[in-house]
Amino acid sequence: MGFKCGIVGLPNVGKSTLFNALTNSNKAQAENFPFCTIDPNIGIVAVPDERLDQLAIISDSKKKINTTITFVDIAGLVKGASKGEGLGNKFLSHIREVDAIIHMIRCFDSDDIQNVNSTVDPIRDLEVIETEMKLADLESIQKRLDKKNKKNVDNEEQKLLEIAQKIINEDGDFSLITNEFDEKLIKNSGILSIKPKLYVCNVDEESIDSINKYTVDFMKKFGEKDTLIISADIENQINQLEDENEKKNYMKMINISETGLNSLIRKGYELLSLKTFFTSGPEETRAWTITKHSTALSAAGEIHSDFEKGFIRAETISYNDFLENQGWLKSKEAGKMRLEGKEYIVEDGDILNFRFNT
Repeated sequence: MGFKCGIVGLPNVGKSTLFNALTNSNKAQAENFPFCTIDPNIGIVAVPDERLDQLAIISDSKKKINTTITFVDIAGLVKGASKGEGLGNKFLSHIREVDAIIHMIRCFDSDDIQNVNSTVDPIRDLEVIETEMKLADLESIQKRLDKKNKKNVDNEEQKLLEIAQKIINEDGDFSLITNEFDEKLIKNSGILSIKPKLYVCNVDEESIDSINKYTVDFMKKFGEKDTLIISADIENQINQLEDENEKKNYMKMINISETGLNSLIRKGYELLSLKTFFTSGPEETRAWTITKHSTALSAAGEIHSDFEKGFIRAETISYNDFLENQGWLKSKEAGKMRLEGKEYIVEDGDILNFRFNT
């Protein structure tokens, strides 16, 4: 399934620079003036996974296929975006389609890079974006709840919209919705304020291996759990190095242990409760993304609907057993292959082979 993250923030906070670094491309314009990005830039990135590499070697696979993450670079929002300021309505509509939101926050001083505000204040900037998303949600919810539109809204959806409206108006806790309603219904509601969020503090090179006054204040208010400190410029520099050893040496020199891409993927998987299973054989080794607590039946459906419809059993080997026994045959001989049914909860790293009727 992969997942899709939208990168949002005020103009000139480094969104497009980060997007270019994450996707190793120059798709996104990164200019020093507001609204240089109007239509969203979309980049699909292979998720690095050393386990996939090992499995492909063991199975002597002709092809190796990573699971993917999609990044959407959404143009800079400003105060009044929900009412159309800075083409805001158009920009906000793009966020409704993503699984998670990456809030890009400016946490650096610069005389060279224009700031839409007179001071650097990451907490204020985030509150501007969050407020605009809430206002956009209220407008969307009200339209859908109008009497003339109620015929197009089922009872459960109407209940969700009414509760969401109340929570936004009262600045309440959205856990009431996430705990009470079906995950698919929540996702399909398109309500921006409910979407899972990651905060990326964009810092200068001097602050990349430490903290500065802006990141300290920000994390005091919003915590460290869903906050990453990244320098978009540094990420770009790393990605411009073609030799892997050069990249590693440069990262060691500036004292960072992993790239921003890897950090975002790790945090994103935690945020969205995702995990990976594999299929592996001589033709191909492939990684698949599912949510935690997914059953073997739903995992089969990720590959093909026919696998789900005609599901019989899932031949299952843990990653460590597959690695230790060097593949399917010796794992089976060692008694490490299990036959699991529809209700089996797939573990992260499982290698699966589905038996099914067509």
